[in-house]
Amino acid sequence: MDAADLSDATPSPADAFTFAPAAQHPPMDVAWEIADDEGFAHVVQSGIVTASEALAHSVHVEVTGLTPDRWYFYRFRAGDALSPAGRTRTAPADGADNARFSLAFAARQQYEQGWYSAYRDMAERDLNLVVHLGDYIYEKSYGAQHVRSHGTGAPSLLFEYRDRYALYKSDPDLQLAHARFPWLFTWDDHEVVDNYGAGASPTDRNPEAFRKRRAAAYQAWYEHMPVPPLAAPKFDDLRIYGHHRFGNLLDLTLLDARQYRDPAPEAPQPADPDRYSMLGREQEAWFDRTMQAGRANWSIIGQTTLLSARDLELGPGTRYSDDGWDHYRSGRERLLESVRRAERSNPLVIGGDLHAFYAADVKAADGALVASEFVTGSITSNPPAEAAFDAVMAENPHIKFGDARRHGYSLLHLAPDQARVELIAADRKDPEAVAAKFQEFAVLDGMPGVNRV
Repeated sequence: MDAADLSDATPSPADAFTFAPAAQHPPMDVAWEIADDEGFAHVVQSGIVTASEALAHSVHVEVTGLTPDRWYFYRFRAGDALSPAGRTRTAPADGADNARFSLAFAARQQYEQGWYSAYRDMAERDLNLVVHLGDYIYEKSYGAQHVRSHGTGAPSLLFEYRDRYALYKSDPDLQLAHARFPWLFTWDDHEVVDNYGAGASPTDRNPEAFRKRRAAAYQAWYEHMPVPPLAAPKFDDLRIYGHHRFGNLLDLTLLDARQYRDPAPEAPQPADPDRYSMLGREQEAWFDRTMQAGRANWSIIGQTTLLSARDLELGPGTRYSDDGWDHYRSGRERLLESVRRAERSNPLVIGGDLHAFYAADVKAADGALVASEFVTGSITSNPPAEAAFDAVMAENPHIKFGDARRHGYSLLHLAPDQARVELIAADRKDPEAVAAKFQEFAVLDGMPGVNRV
């Protein structure tokens, strides 16, 4: 990953609702520059790319040949308009013995339910990377005590999803975090519609109509995210899972747990070990090959939710969510078996989705401790019910820590001898909130399991 993936699809707040289905705008040339100084006195690469209406005049530039493991600055010019400068950092070279790496991971940022003060705090950190683990936008409005409004109903058409991204990316604190660091992404359900899986949605009963809605949502996601350019974008299916290497210290595998999942079984996972997959068989096979080939000291597995089991029922019975790994238990076992067979020294799982912070020991069905897991809380999205959260903590002893009262993000600091995870909270209802660490964990080299610091 020695390329800087640049994207300029972030309008000003005044432009948040300029898209319309009948609008026609001509193509335009966009000039881009990369410099090794913020004042652009020394431009190291530059070029011109055409932005077209077909992709909402978004610009994606993949740059190669930059020096590994250093900061660069970039900007765009279209006509008389000059963008603010952004900053990105190239990855350490393959084989580099890098001694430290820090990343933030975040998820779930319902625009109406809170301010993005957590991102303002994140922007001031000393980080190499930001990883977003899904629900970058929300397609629906829900909950009470909103601090701002979507202004429209749920999107289903391309221009409506574009408008929703434009609104979210008009937030100055989110813009600031984007401008300070490189980002990597996976998506979850609200980028399309709540609780969808593969080509099916619980609220869109017409499969053909839903596939068109999903393609529109995927296209808007591509247009507005800083991801590499596609030579011939095809949004009926858009592969986003991938593997990213950062020297000898770590690699990061990002999974897509929505697009390829089998239709959920009627009851939590029957005994048939080959029947259901959350990742799809092609992605499972790719993940297995990726695990076997990796040799980094820390192996980060990024996916959208809690991988560990989560019994929701107090008492002797068990009850599981029908929208997570517990409903695809054989798929989870295959994933963990891939990790075990690869004999990776330090697998770490990161996730989101549950609107609460969790730290857990990941155990296979036979009880073996396989990995350490950290789920970040929501940036703004409403927390789970208190009774439901208390039941989770009472029934799942492998979940070593949980917090559903706070909102924010998580930091992961890696060194050869240990990984440290800091949980950062900010008051989502206060636009001027000051964020602070409220819990810290350590995972020691060669010793899976979470430890409070």
